[in-house]
Formats: sequence, structure tokens, C-alpha cells
Amino acid sequence: MTMSEDLPLQMRSWLFAPGDSEKKMQKAAASAADIAIFDLEDAVATEEKPKARVMVREFLESQPADALHRLWVRVNPLDGPHTLADLAAVMSARPGGIMLPKVYGRPDVERLDHYLSALEAAHGIDQGATRVIVLVTETAAAMFTTGDYAGAPRVVALTWGAEDLADSIGASSNRNADGSYSFTYELARSLCLLGAATAGVAAVETIQGDFRDLEGLKARAEKVRRDGYRGMLAIHPAQVDVINAAFSPNEQEIAEAQEIVDIFAANPGVGAIGYKGGMLDRPYLARAEALLRLAGR
Repeated sequence: MTMSEDLPLQMRSWLFAPGDSEKKMQKAAASAADIAIFDLEDAVATEEKPKARVMVREFLESQPADALHRLWVRVNPLDGPHTLADLAAVMSARPGGIMLPKVYGRPDVERLDHYLSALEAAHGIDQGATRVIVLVTETAAAMFTTGDYAGAPRVVALTWGAEDLADSIGASSNRNADGSYSFTYELARSLCLLGAATAGVAAVETIQGDFRDLEGLKARAEKVRRDGYRGMLAIHPAQVDVINAAFSPNEQEIAEAQEIVDIFAANPGVGAIGYKGGMLDRPYLARAEALLRLAGR
């Protein structure tokens, strides 16, 4: 069983809050987000990082123990000077997980695992209890390693980013004239999805920057869920309910999936079976079973 299959919480919505704002961390923690991520990276200026580390640790320490599993921290990338200081500051407060940005490949995850293992031992935390989500497309090099995370320690989800990738390759824009992502960034989305499927972990869609466009968010979230994504990053509490709804199967979907499962159960050993004027084969059954698992059925 992978860690993602054993995960005791949903991973539909991942809401960022800057680690230097107690008010915003409180809003994120109190929201309906499945996971709140307190950000020590892009949301915090370099000179404010020492203060933010203390604020995140103190905020985590103030929370009930049974809430910590959904309170995560985004640390700074391993190719900079801040990661160890971030981890040393927050791990005593037992965050539920760590988001690792700007990876170059699996060795970064393995290095993080070593750091976390030492800090868990130092603070009396069960080994391996701190889970990890990895941002796998923020550097050009990482695009070539998205399929390398099968069995990677602690990893329960992969997500992707378009803005840092554009910086990494020297692009002036990551959008087409109509506002859609251009080819390289759609490729990043696909590679993240394929990498997550290979690793047996959740694929998590990147942010939508315009938090006021909830209709656009709904359409995009529903589209990527059909593609195989299981959650989405959020930058504003207003986005959370839309994301949660988009990544939760509705009653019609559940009923149809159950009907497909029941048809195959009533006809054991059959490879293909008639259904509503068409034919269903075993991949349809697998998708129906996966949807029912997603719905908690």
C-alpha cells in the first residue's frame, strides 16, 4: 500500500497562506480546505523569513493535535540557503506535511527525507509521519524527471507550476493569445499527471491566479479532474468550496459507477458487457471502482 492510499484525509483543496501573516494562516486553518499550506517561500520576503519561521511554528503549536495532519508548510527550495533553517524551525511543531518547491528530480526528495528523518527522531515524531508534496515542473531540468517518483519516500502527491517554469526557461509569457497555457506548460501539466500515476500518488493541479473568476475555476477544476487530477492548489479561501465540489463525484456519477460495478459483479468472468446500447470492457470497470473509492464508497 502506498502512503497516498493510506492517507487519512482528502486532498482536493490545498490553500496557501503566507507564513508571515497570522490572520491569513488562521483563515486558512479555519477554512474548508482539505489542506492548509503555510508558505515560507514565495509569499515571504527574504528579510522576513526568520520572523515567518517563528510565526509558523508558534501557529502550529497553538493548534489542536488532531488538526495538525492538514496543516502543512512550504519550505524554500533545496538549491538555496533557507531549507534547513525552515525545517529546523517548524518540525518541532509537527506539521502534517512539507511542500518541496523547485525540485530538480528524485534526489531532492531523498535529501529532504534524510533531513526529515533526523528531525523526526530529534523531536520524538514517528519516522515517516511527515508527508511530502513535490512541485515537479518549476525547473527546466525537472521536466525530464517527472516519472522518477515511484516509491519515493514520503511522497503522497505531485503538483506543477507554470510561473517559475517560465522563469527557468527564459520565457516572457506562459500564455497563448486567448489566455490558455501555451504548449510547454500544458506539457508540464500532462507530465505531472503521468508522473503521479506512475508513482501511485495524487496529481494536484496548479493555482488559478484570478481568484475572482470562480466560474472559470469551476470549469478548469472539473476539466482536470476528468483528466485524472485529484485536487488543486488555491490562493484564496473563496476558491476552496468550488475546488472541493469539482473534485467530489456527484450523485449521478456515483450512481452510474455503482451500476457498472454491479453489472460486472452479476456477470463474473465476462470481459465485455452490453450497457445502454454500447459495450463496456474492464477499463470501464476500473474507472468506476476508482470513482467509488474517490467518493468514499
